[in-house]
Amino acid sequence: MTDKELIAKADRGESLTVEEVMRYEQLVKPQKHVYGKYGSLAKIYLEEHNNAKLWSIEDLPAYLYKVDEQADELYETLYEKLSKSEQYKRTGDYMTDVQRMNAMQQVIDEEILSELVYV
Repeated sequence: MTDKELIAKADRGESLTVEEVMRYEQLVKPQKHVYGKYGSLAKIYLEEHNNAKLWSIEDLPAYLYKVDEQADELYETLYEKLSKSEQYKRTGDYMTDVQRMNAMQQVIDEEILSELVYV
């Protein structure tokens, strides 16, 4: 059996022998996907706490990339909203401003985690 025939057989979902599987794995290298912070956290959460949802997701990489995109959009929206709040406005004092920025970052992270990652 040629390499092309083997790949076609695997793509059709036909059963393969052990030798064919080993040859197929050599021919078709697995793709490594790199996700952002929130996509990676979502993957870890699904693997550790929600296997049923993990197995029900048809295209996991697309799902995790979507989580990252939604997290970026939510981050921008919340940052814009919270930066206008009196509680997080800059004062001109460096240490106070850093504390306020860290507090705002923590609020945004908690919101993203609860809304997008841990669902």
